[in-house]
Amino acid sequence: MAKILVGMSGGVDSSVAAKLLLDQGHEVAGVTLKLYSNEDLGEPEKQGRTCCSLDDIQDARRVAYKLGIEHFVFNFQELFAEKVIDKFVDTYLEGATPNPCIDCNRFIKFDKLVERAILLGYDYVATGHYARIEKNPETGRLDLLRGADLSKDQSYVLYCLTQNQLAHTLFPLGGMTKAEIRLIAEDAGLVNARKPDSQDICFVPDGDYAGFIERRSPGKTKSGDFIDAQGNKIGTHRGITHYTIGQRRGIATAFGKPMYVAAKDAKNNTVTLGENHELSTPELVARDLNLIAVEKIDIPMRVTAKIRYNQKDQGALLLPGADNSVIVRFDEPQRAVAPGQAVVFYQGERVIGGGTI
Repeated sequence: MAKILVGMSGGVDSSVAAKLLLDQGHEVAGVTLKLYSNEDLGEPEKQGRTCCSLDDIQDARRVAYKLGIEHFVFNFQELFAEKVIDKFVDTYLEGATPNPCIDCNRFIKFDKLVERAILLGYDYVATGHYARIEKNPETGRLDLLRGADLSKDQSYVLYCLTQNQLAHTLFPLGGMTKAEIRLIAEDAGLVNARKPDSQDICFVPDGDYAGFIERRSPGKTKSGDFIDAQGNKIGTHRGITHYTIGQRRGIATAFGKPMYVAAKDAKNNTVTLGENHELSTPELVARDLNLIAVEKIDIPMRVTAKIRYNQKDQGALLLPGADNSVIVRFDEPQRAVAPGQAVVFYQGERVIGGGTI
């Protein structure tokens, strides 16, 4: 039996993951990551549908006590501020759209946590993610597969895992449904059996990204010009951090027809608006690649691809690009492709890899 450190967020999924591994006879301990404090962000502690709050740490500790396992808290606040929060702010200020949950997985949960666990003598880190890991007999590589419950599948936010991290990671819930997990939690009398799933970005619980960025970097955002595709000024915006690609609401200017955010230019402080048909693009370039199923993409490859978490897979062709990039050529033009977001490639259930748009 293995020695396993379970990342316990305070939610029902990671709690059941710990219970299942314990029931299998493994030596299990729980750990919750202290990633930030609201005081550090200039806000009071709040309750909400996020993760990593003080309430979540208490819930994780109570579940660990109920299960009879040790519970630790690792303080990664400094690293989280650098790799996730600061990057979130800088990316928005540069006119792109960040994905902090992927950065947290990449730099914290499956990098530093796995590293710390191995240092402490654990064989694996386990989490409550809905995904699966299997050894591919043909390639000898570890494959990342979609979770069996496709409505909860989290493989999109895990595309950044390396072969070494996959080798030291377990996803006990990968073959289960959410309903099954809640039932196990209820039967075990876990305090968080009916706790709602976290939905918001943990360090912006009210969803006001622009307000958060202003508090974090005061004076960095200024009003500027709304322009059309030809560069003509057609209005005034409140600052580029208030807008995301594809956005319609919040433009606060009447045009007599629906207008959407089509592009943002931080250097010139402009936001380009267009009609819905102007938001479609047939291809994109992805950089900062992480490939899981293959070592490299040096010939065209047929895949399906997702440019956002909840998007349905879209048929596409991957073409090798310059400087470790790929061109993603879609079968059908895609709406509201946002620079800074992740694009993830699949073949069936298997994650090929992904990169940053």
